[in-house]
Parts: sequence; structure tokens; C-alpha cells
Amino acid sequence: MHIDSYEFGHIVIDGKSYRQDLLIWPGRILSDWWRAEGHLLQIVDVYEALAANPQVLVVGMGQPGRMQVDPALAAHLKDQGVELIALPTREACQFINRLEGKRRLAAALHLTC
Repeated sequence: MHIDSYEFGHIVIDGKSYRQDLLIWPGRILSDWWRAEGHLLQIVDVYEALAANPQVLVVGMGQPGRMQVDPALAAHLKDQGVELIALPTREACQFINRLEGKRRLAAALHLTC
């Protein structure tokens, strides 16, 4: 998977355009993804991606980064040995591209605020 471009509200991955928030794990992009509590990312929001046993969960917090990671999710990831990377979405996309093919990752990308 390669992120071709990202701008507020729009991302292109492997040539395909998306305008909704995305949950990504190996072999899958869930394009109608939304969280239980809007700008708070919780375990329930990413359970499908975590079932794929990623080594890293990359969170795109939006531009400029309004979405937050629930401390309970951060603790759960730490207990499971999953590295958490939470960045504004533009930087998260760049990080994902740098990791491409190097580590098994999942991503939760908020495309707007």
C-alpha cells in the first residue's frame, strides 16, 4: 500500500481516491469507517484492524490534529506490544509510506479536522 497524496478531506491510495475516514490493515481498506465518539479513537473503533495483529498502529489525527487517542486504547496497545504512532494526518501518511513493506501496520486516518 502506498499513499499517493493527502490533502484535507481527500486521500489517494494506490491510485484510488477516498473522501471519508479510513481504517486500514493488511489487505483491507475500510472506507465507510467512523468512530463511536467522533474525535476520540477507542478500542471498539479499531478492533477489526487489531485482529490482524499489526506491529504498529498509525493514527492520523486530522489536520491539524483534533482527534485524540483514548488512554485506554494506548494502554491496550502497549500491553499487546503494538507501537502507537499518532500524528497529524499529513505526517501520518508520510510515516506510513516510510514503513511500507518494513513492518506490519494498521492505520486509522481522520481526513479532516
